[in-house]
Amino acid sequence: MSRPVFSFRPTLDDPEHKRAWEILQRVPNGQKNAFLVQAILQSEDSEKMVGIIRQVIREELKHTHFVSENPVQAEADEIPVQMLDFLSAMEDGM
Repeated sequence: MSRPVFSFRPTLDDPEHKRAWEILQRVPNGQKNAFLVQAILQSEDSEKMVGIIRQVIREELKHTHFVSENPVQAEADEIPVQMLDFLSAMEDGM
C-alpha cells in the first residue's frame, strides 16, 4: 500500500498561513511529519476538551440558582408611582 501524500501550499498574504509556514520552517527536516501529526491530534483533542468543559458547565448551571445581592421587592399592596401617574392622566383625559 502506498503512503498518502499531503501538500501544504500556504497563502502568505493570509497572516495565519504565514505564521503557520514560519512555524513549520523552524521544524528540523525529518521531523515535519511527526510535528504535523502532533499538531493535528492536539487540535482535535483541544476541540473535544472544549466540548466536554462546555457540557460540564451546562450541567452545573442547571443546578445553580442565582440571587441578586440587592434584591428589590415591591410590597404586595404597593402600586408603582408610574402606574398611579398613568391612571391619573387617564382620569384627567375623561
